[in-house]
Amino acid sequence: MKPIPKYIAILLVIIGFYACASTGSPDGGPYDEDPPKFIRAIPEPNATNNTRKKISIEFDEFIKLENASEKVIISPPQKESPEVKTSGKRVLVEFFDTLQENTTYTIDFGDAIVDNNEGNPLGQFSYAFSTGDRIDTMQVSGTVLNAENLEPIKGIQVGLHKNLNDSAFTTLPFDRISRTDSRGQFTIRGIAPGSYRIYALMDGNQNYLFDSKTEVIAFQDSVIVPSMEGAVRQDTLWNEKDTTKIDTIKQVNYTRFLPDNIILRAFKEESSLQYLMKSERPKTTQFSLYFSAKSDTLPTLKGLDFDEKELIVEANPRNDSILYWIKDTTLCERDTLTLQLDYLATDTLGKLVPKTDTLRMINKIPKARRLALLEEENKKKEKERKRREKKGDTLTVETQFLTVNTDAPSALDLNRNIVLSFEEPLASIDTSAIHMSTMVDSVWQDIPFIFQADSVAPRRYQILANWQPGVEYKLTIDSLCFKGIYGLSSDKIENTLKVKTLEDYGTLYLNIVGAGPHAIVQLLNSSDAVVRQQPVTDKKTCDFYFLQPSTKYYIRLINDNNNNGKWDTGLYEDKRQAEEVFYFPKVWEMKANFEFEETWNLHATPLDKQKLDEIKKQKPDETKKIKDRNKERARNLGRS
Repeated sequence: MKPIPKYIAILLVIIGFYACASTGSPDGGPYDEDPPKFIRAIPEPNATNNTRKKISIEFDEFIKLENASEKVIISPPQKESPEVKTSGKRVLVEFFDTLQENTTYTIDFGDAIVDNNEGNPLGQFSYAFSTGDRIDTMQVSGTVLNAENLEPIKGIQVGLHKNLNDSAFTTLPFDRISRTDSRGQFTIRGIAPGSYRIYALMDGNQNYLFDSKTEVIAFQDSVIVPSMEGAVRQDTLWNEKDTTKIDTIKQVNYTRFLPDNIILRAFKEESSLQYLMKSERPKTTQFSLYFSAKSDTLPTLKGLDFDEKELIVEANPRNDSILYWIKDTTLCERDTLTLQLDYLATDTLGKLVPKTDTLRMINKIPKARRLALLEEENKKKEKERKRREKKGDTLTVETQFLTVNTDAPSALDLNRNIVLSFEEPLASIDTSAIHMSTMVDSVWQDIPFIFQADSVAPRRYQILANWQPGVEYKLTIDSLCFKGIYGLSSDKIENTLKVKTLEDYGTLYLNIVGAGPHAIVQLLNSSDAVVRQQPVTDKKTCDFYFLQPSTKYYIRLINDNNNNGKWDTGLYEDKRQAEEVFYFPKVWEMKANFEFEETWNLHATPLDKQKLDEIKKQKPDETKKIKDRNKERARNLGRS
């Protein structure tokens, strides 16, 4: 027999290798599911009279820190941030500030420490030492919520001041500090016995004190006194073989630190600094001015190279956003309009003083470019015209009409009106060209109605009538009824609509316990947006009619202290909290021809438990767990 050629032998070896490899990769043994274990630290945990500024914390395996800048909290706060890093099996912390005398230092790692390979979390781990002869062990905890909508606030500082003067928050850094997690929860550790004031601060410049109205803050009116007590909790041990069954429930003694249910309602103060933030001319026909704060008056505008009488002014209710329409089309085509603006601005002493600015409102697209674009568009139209002419298509001249957006649904809700809105201001309205009619004995007959401008939104109008359930109506608006400021008139409009019947709706009756003298109830959708609102009656009731069936509704209440019909923020200087907000911890899925009646005690459910998770925008981070990959490995190996 002839010997096998060398290259064929090599090929057979390679084929055999891949054939073996394809049957399954070799098993590397069980996964590491044990979290890192603390071994030792220098100085040792809870050491007293410490002067070392370098800390070494050792574990039984290689570790890493996840999101250390977000999760690791060092108290008291440091002017120069300490360096926190890992080296093999150790966490190394180096302080750069001078250590304060007789002070307990805490380093709270949260769940940032994980093993290097599998990412198994150590869990909530903290370390402490003292520069004095005792360790302070008190702690307080709670939750920070957005005062306006009870959303948990993540990553906001929460600090304590042993100086009880109100000025401490604005002039001194915190004595002890923590930071909220994704649930808005915090724990401040290493507190000495005594009385404190507590604050929350979204610290923009990282100086640990409130010195800017752009910073979100919270404060509690009362002083807190940390304490502790013995307590018992129940721990549940689950069956190892059947994790759905309880194996043992045992009682565990522990120390409960109080208070542990602090609620801080955070808000941003309304800025009182008045200045011109921005001016722009996004379209040829208009320009806008934006101010930093609301104002009681509008600025005075004078055209330096045009007549300011050619402007139409549209301002929002706060007078901080103002839109100017240019009526003269020849002015619209000019690349630049120069104007003088006189308004009130805040000076360096915090007082409103007259100020004059000269502004150049420049068209976003220069005239040469606009003409080029127009010529290009005309060429396209001419090309299309010739193409259709060659095919023998009948050419029609398109008449351009004023755009009218008509909100008149075929099934009209009883509590709604017909709404007309326009993309430009109107030069004239012929109300005699508007007709509302209803069917009587198979004949359309005119009915009375009211046509009025919206009190808030510019260029929006409403048609109001005495709508009757189940009745059919027709809206007819003759052509040329509306004329815009640029010469276009409206086309004929005709809409037929039928009002829904009472049986198409659900009703909600609320009896409210604990509301203030001027309370507002808001009906919300699943996006936490307001659908409808109305005041609470003197009898502490609030009823909502004509609710849509198969629709989820949520409820919020505002204690409207100043009775202005909206939520208002707080002011620390006056020690004024933001107006209180409450959520009914329930959702209603409305049914047609159905009535719900509920009694709502505003204080029956803790504030941090009122807003349902399904409408919260700040979702909690996923809790880190041991990955438990050995069960999957056992299944793959056929051992389970």
